[in-house]
Amino acid sequence: MPAEVGPAPAPRGEVAPAHPVRSGFGLDPRDSLREIHRFRTSDVSQATLASVAPVFTVTKFDKRGKVTSFERKKTDLYQELGLQARDLRFQHLMSITTRNNRIIMRMEYLKAVITPECLLILDYRNLNLEQWLFRELPSQLAGEGQLVTYPLPFEFRAIEALLQYRINTLQGKLSILQPLILETLEALVDPKHSSIDRSKLHILLQNGKSLSELETDIKIFKESILEILDEEELLEELCLTKWSDPQVFEKSSAGIDHAEEMELLLENYYRLAEDLSNAARELRALIDDSQSIIFINLDSHRNVMMRLNLQLTMGTFSLSLFGLMGVAFGMNLESSLEEVRMYYFSNLEVVYNVLKIIFLMDFF
Repeated sequence: MPAEVGPAPAPRGEVAPAHPVRSGFGLDPRDSLREIHRFRTSDVSQATLASVAPVFTVTKFDKRGKVTSFERKKTDLYQELGLQARDLRFQHLMSITTRNNRIIMRMEYLKAVITPECLLILDYRNLNLEQWLFRELPSQLAGEGQLVTYPLPFEFRAIEALLQYRINTLQGKLSILQPLILETLEALVDPKHSSIDRSKLHILLQNGKSLSELETDIKIFKESILEILDEEELLEELCLTKWSDPQVFEKSSAGIDHAEEMELLLENYYRLAEDLSNAARELRALIDDSQSIIFINLDSHRNVMMRLNLQLTMGTFSLSLFGLMGVAFGMNLESSLEEVRMYYFSNLEVVYNVLKIIFLMDFF
């Protein structure tokens, strides 16, 4: 029976392997098992994440204003669009970013993705957007509205429509707050009312809080646009069709600068936001001035109460003093004053003068 041949001895200066090496792929069977287990674990993890991924309700608007709705998982959607998961993450603050020739716009609860061919609105439900989405937006994107960017590529119309919607929303909030604040301030500073209505003060406090929130939203809107205006590269990245359509690129090279058109568009809405900010700032100044008047009225009422308290104290002291005099005269004390003929009239004159002084102090 032939003897089994073991592994060849290692040359001098080299260390023999601890385990025999399998011919073929050159891998230890245990390493292969580890790799298979790792791949299976990774597949299971990905399957688990995909099963719990949120599902977006997507509304798609093409260049002709045609509307289609469908549902996609978040993982499938950002892979189809060539985006990353954080691009579709919920964010309350407004932001405008670009990635892979896509524009991602977040405006409070509204999330939108703009491509050179279409506009995608994500999860519009429960946001009271139906009228704007299905009546106004399709006609604007198709060029039937009053958008100034109609001759320009599709992304210009989409950006203008979204910015216009945001400005109209902020303008609507200001239009509701302004008359309420002015009416409340007029009632509080009216000189015909001697007292201040506490319910009006509560209403003014609530309206002032709403005005502060509106000022914050306007400030975020302005900062988002200003951040793009300060970076020329960001303006270039917003012009999607310039890089995807050769004809548009040739027209841009011939003198039609799309980046400049985008800058003019953003500057226009920045000025509109600045006007809203100035109007809100004027309302804030009126509230501050009215608060000064209200504090003056409160100080006046407090002074009146202190004066009344002082008068009551003096009256009580006078009554106590005259009571002591009556007690003194009512006691059986021997005095020669009763024999003085003018004593009664002199006391009567003193009492009259004291009462007159008290009356004059109360009057003035």
